[in-house]
Amino acid sequence: MSEGNSAKTEPAAETDGTGGSGGAKASLFQRLYTGTGAFDIVGHRKRWFAAFALLILVCAGSLGVKGFNLGIEFEGGTQIQLPAQGAEGRIDEDAAKDVVSDATGVSASEAQVVGVGDAAAIQVRLSSLDPGQVAEAKQALFDEFRPLAANGQPSGSVISDSAVSASWGGEISQQALIALGVFLVLVTVFLVIYFEKWMAVSAIITLLHDIIVTAGVYSLVGFEVTPATVIGLLTILGFSLYDTVVVFDKVKENTRGLLNLTRRTYAEAANLALNQTLMRSINTSVIALLPVLGLMVIGYILLGTGTLQDLALVQLTGMLAGVVSSVLLATPLLVTFKMREPKYVQQAERVAERRAERARAAQAEDAADGVDPDDYFDPGDDAQLESELRKEKAVAAAASVPARTQKARDRNRGRDQRPRRSGTPTGKSTAGKSAPSGKRKRS
Repeated sequence: MSEGNSAKTEPAAETDGTGGSGGAKASLFQRLYTGTGAFDIVGHRKRWFAAFALLILVCAGSLGVKGFNLGIEFEGGTQIQLPAQGAEGRIDEDAAKDVVSDATGVSASEAQVVGVGDAAAIQVRLSSLDPGQVAEAKQALFDEFRPLAANGQPSGSVISDSAVSASWGGEISQQALIALGVFLVLVTVFLVIYFEKWMAVSAIITLLHDIIVTAGVYSLVGFEVTPATVIGLLTILGFSLYDTVVVFDKVKENTRGLLNLTRRTYAEAANLALNQTLMRSINTSVIALLPVLGLMVIGYILLGTGTLQDLALVQLTGMLAGVVSSVLLATPLLVTFKMREPKYVQQAERVAERRAERARAAQAEDAADGVDPDDYFDPGDDAQLESELRKEKAVAAAASVPARTQKARDRNRGRDQRPRRSGTPTGKSTAGKSAPSGKRKRS
């Protein structure tokens, strides 16, 4: 195909959002930033649905079989705390956990260091103990480690204890479920009013996916569920919803008045909108995850605060699940729902008919001009685009190789070496020879 025709195909591919923009030479980042529909995300929606269904099945199975590792705030129990610095040096949290378990006969569930420097302390958590067991545990800790008070002297008064009732955790769970229900209802109402029914349904399904996946990851890995975890879970819902709304707003813009047009189908318009917002979704997620990673590194690893660990872990897990689902699940779900409506099915049929008519008309015109109909190129056909690019590469490669044989070069060399005829010098005009000698025309 000629260069002029191939040059006309690139704008058409960009406009149609068929994934052919930029050609084979376009890099990944160029296609991300241009957002011309190079990634056919909607067209492969069955693959995404199968992957998400498998993920949800695994997470739901873990929730049903393994359950959660509930913290002391939800199960109730006793917490014993002592300074991390003893008379003989720094106290190891695992050693403190073993001392408490041996003194009480109850296996401690967790021991962790909170704080840094002189303010560092060790917290040992275990199931509910009676006052006698608590006194035995505190005495055993003092005899073993002799923790230092603020004046630098060993003291048993620096070892404290606290009891947590299981009913408090139950109240937190109940309030969290109520907040979650109210949030989902308000979100549904907002999406129905601002967008439409199927966008609201798709967004709610995506939100439920994020909740199940985040909870399932906590169950699979065994992270402890604390009130901070519940708070973090509620915060990630807003992030997931924000990214989905941004994509849906672009879909709404691209599909305005689509039923009266035959330029592209609803699936193609939605896929183009997804490509146009893809880089924004990636940038938003990266920027949002940076402070979460900082919270985890500084708050937990450096400061040793368990609450910050719980909050950072749930936000990290939920944000990753949210950005993936808003790109690969929300819009494909919307397209699936919309293409069940007869009016959008009929519009897609009209688009296909228009493209077929244009292809036949172009082939007939090419045949009338003596052009091979096989040379007709449809910019909306990805297969033809790839084939055309391969042809152009082959022609370019062939043009760079000398096509003359050795014999042909020898003949040409011999022709160039023949003596020139004497008479008129090369480059001189012979127009004067047409007039007889002595009869030249006067100027």
